[in-house]
Amino acid sequence: MRNETQAKRLRITGRVQGVNFRAWTKAQAEELDLRGWVRNEPDGAVAAVIAGPGSAVATMLERLRSGPPAASVAGIAVEETDPSNVPDGFAIRR
Repeated sequence: MRNETQAKRLRITGRVQGVNFRAWTKAQAEELDLRGWVRNEPDGAVAAVIAGPGSAVATMLERLRSGPPAASVAGIAVEETDPSNVPDGFAIRR
């Protein structure tokens, strides 16, 4: 089960905009061979969808709790989503 494909929809709050969060997230996701996307939200949060083997998704969630050096993550809301709806590759959406 640990490596069964999983997908999560995330809402990350705190000081997460203007601190290279999206580019850092993309680099981390690509390193873990995850699919999905990340984007800034109008209210200052960051939204993301990540999909891949369960162990890689779990590792990504751990990394996101810290974020890049200039970030200060206050919280992450996590929802399950359908992995078949997640596109290939990892994109920064605007």
